[in-house]
Amino acid sequence: MKTASATIATFAANFRNYALTPAQRHLAYRALVDTYAVAIAGRHEDAPRIARAYVADIAGQGRASVWASDESMRAEEAAWLNAITAHVLDYDDVMQPMRGHISAALVPPLAALAQQIGASGRDYAQAYIAGFEVLAKFSRVMAIEHYSKGWHSTSALGVLGGAIAGSVLLGLDESRTAHALGLAVAQAGGTRQNFGTMAKSFQAGQCAAAAVRACLLAQAGFTAATESIDGNYGYLALYANREDAGPALAELGIAPLDIEAIGIDIKKYPCCYATGRGIDAALALRQAHGLTLDAVESAQVTTSARGLEAVIYPRPTNGLEAKFSIEYTTAAALLDGSIGLSSFDDASVMRPAIRDFLPRISKSEAAGNALPRWTELKLTLKSGDIVNKRVVIARGDSGDPLSDDELIAKVTDCFAYGRHESAARDFAARAFAMDGLRFDEVLPALQRSAA
Repeated sequence: MKTASATIATFAANFRNYALTPAQRHLAYRALVDTYAVAIAGRHEDAPRIARAYVADIAGQGRASVWASDESMRAEEAAWLNAITAHVLDYDDVMQPMRGHISAALVPPLAALAQQIGASGRDYAQAYIAGFEVLAKFSRVMAIEHYSKGWHSTSALGVLGGAIAGSVLLGLDESRTAHALGLAVAQAGGTRQNFGTMAKSFQAGQCAAAAVRACLLAQAGFTAATESIDGNYGYLALYANREDAGPALAELGIAPLDIEAIGIDIKKYPCCYATGRGIDAALALRQAHGLTLDAVESAQVTTSARGLEAVIYPRPTNGLEAKFSIEYTTAAALLDGSIGLSSFDDASVMRPAIRDFLPRISKSEAAGNALPRWTELKLTLKSGDIVNKRVVIARGDSGDPLSDDELIAKVTDCFAYGRHESAARDFAARAFAMDGLRFDEVLPALQRSAA
């Protein structure tokens, strides 16, 4: 019987020959567009600024672009820095069963490796979708419990997908791919305790750098345990509950691929995904009933089971904490009628109207299954009336995806916030045309006005 590592390695080594459709590749290119855009929006935040200074002495020592500048570095450091920058605003995309930010785990290491080896846009798409497929299978098996234990799935689980994606891009054989996976397990980590701090984006950076490191070391002949996933002391024993991944892994590469069956949720709001449905509900009630915050006596937020695990700051004191506060996002949506990048300035969080309303918001989780996820908001008005709204599919989720034009509108906003001079539509058009380009013909063209 094959080990889990061997099953995954067989899939990965053969997936480079899988005939992807243009629509599937386009989804991978959309992930690049969104991930790059939110990195540009986040490039002036403290975490990437400090991280950039930390690795400044190795600038110019490699071919991989630092997205928020005109610099280049070695693949490992570029992946680390770009992932921090892409994740710092919590505006990057999500894969629901993973309970994590899938493109923050996959795009930065792939971008760095693709530039290092001169890979094509098609090569990138093939590798991204392979990593997505592996993470989707793991997620269905163990991600809910994994996340509930306190692991930061983006980093602690995402590194497995990053290593497989990188192995496909580099063309590693089955043996080396299995070792890359084992080396990824050796570096897996990250805790939800760090949510609301710079360390959350650091964990995404560690995931990206670890994936690059695992692939390049395996390519050079560095070895790891062949039972790193399902051994007695393997990943599923330590990071999960010894679930049997065999049936799910047997479905790797079988149509429909999970890039389409599950899809990618592109965020409308630059904050924790767990707040998104509540924001949608608050904005819908505000519009439908002509409400403002001063008309509301109290608010009650109810979510599906385990829907509140990430929103750990009932009384946030700064913008990073506010991204993980369903109380703050509800109050800000009712007060302002919108949630955007400026909603998470420290000064916005401390507004008297917000501070006064926070104690009047209660939250709870319903019993039952964690999936499908939903959020219901009930407002008691000062008039005595009660209004409520339940949201199951948030706008931007794979079940109600943003159009390419709506994605470009998000890119435009991110570029403006990050003081980036490139036209969003030109950027997206070039990225969407990657089928006929080498990857290193795309990103350098996007860097010129990013400095």
